[in-house]
Amino acid sequence: MPTAPQFISIDREGPLTIITIRRPEARNALHRAAHDEMAAALDAFAADDNQWVAIVTGDGDKAFCAGQDLKSELPTSAASLPPSGCGGMTSRFDLDKPVIAAVNGIALGGGFELALACDLIVASSQASFALPEPRVGLAALAGGIQRLCQEIGMKRAMSILLTGRRLSAHQAAELGLVAEVVEANVLDCAKRWAAEIISCAPLSVRATKRVARDAAARPLSETVATIWDRPEIAGLLASADAAEGRSAFAQKRPPRWQAR
Repeated sequence: MPTAPQFISIDREGPLTIITIRRPEARNALHRAAHDEMAAALDAFAADDNQWVAIVTGDGDKAFCAGQDLKSELPTSAASLPPSGCGGMTSRFDLDKPVIAAVNGIALGGGFELALACDLIVASSQASFALPEPRVGLAALAGGIQRLCQEIGMKRAMSILLTGRRLSAHQAAELGLVAEVVEANVLDCAKRWAAEIISCAPLSVRATKRVARDAAARPLSETVATIWDRPEIAGLLASADAAEGRSAFAQKRPPRWQAR
């Protein structure tokens, strides 16, 4: 029988998985055991056909994740982390199901990198974001440097990366990093976004995410020219959900998705 996780909790609400980092005494910072538990939880989410969307959040209202726990043994190479990276997410490039970061407080270092690796970020108005590694003689080595440069442009990224300065939730939203800032419970906000995604056909959502991810790394002319030849697009068009979507539209009723 699998051992229950000690440093995270996993809740499932229908097709939604909610993964909560539970180390409030350390501002939800991650050490090796917590990284491994996060990786295992996301592996299980990826493998479960009944789970369509995941939310990652932190316990309490002070911290989403303060990054790597500097009081524990620090990673010295990629082998010091799970193959899927910091928080089981930053090196996970084959997950087609959407993951939402519900940032309920500080997201520092690896915590910010974990949020950046998710598909969508929603944040409490009290949240803040930073990659402060240069202030302690380190560097953001879990994809934060690369993702920030890709997502907001080199000059704006460098103003954050070279100073380690913090962004408020509203500043992060102005830069396009955060989809919504709320005064109320950020987990409720994330669930609302998840419900919108779940109302769409899951195979369509997954195919869209895969194409979007590839498009970010390849020339536009190439990705547009080859989209019809992609196996996930062919599978989507031939799926039962595609037929159901057309039937539901014609019959003016809500679709009943089956993810097949």
